[in-house]
Amino acid sequence: MAKGYWLAQVEVTDPEGYKDYVAANQAAFRKYGARYVIRAGRHEAVEGACRSRLVVIEFPDFETALACYRSPEYQQAITLRQGRAVADIAVVEGYDGPQP
Repeated sequence: MAKGYWLAQVEVTDPEGYKDYVAANQAAFRKYGARYVIRAGRHEAVEGACRSRLVVIEFPDFETALACYRSPEYQQAITLRQGRAVADIAVVEGYDGPQP
């Protein structure tokens, strides 16, 4: 079964306030079995543009990834991010087919 992922590009505008969001989102991530794959590591935009923070979070499957985003726990965490960061988040299904 293919994994589910959150792909997030984030621009933090209030680093101190953003810490509250990070602390709050952990409850949802633990509940839904999330695992950080990429969390604000080094990156270089080789085509197009990206925000200063890139995050990839892995879930057991697409449905779980979407359920986590829609959960009351994460929706509460979003309120702590508002005004402290701008984020683009996509929930995607991973590829589980043949490889080159």
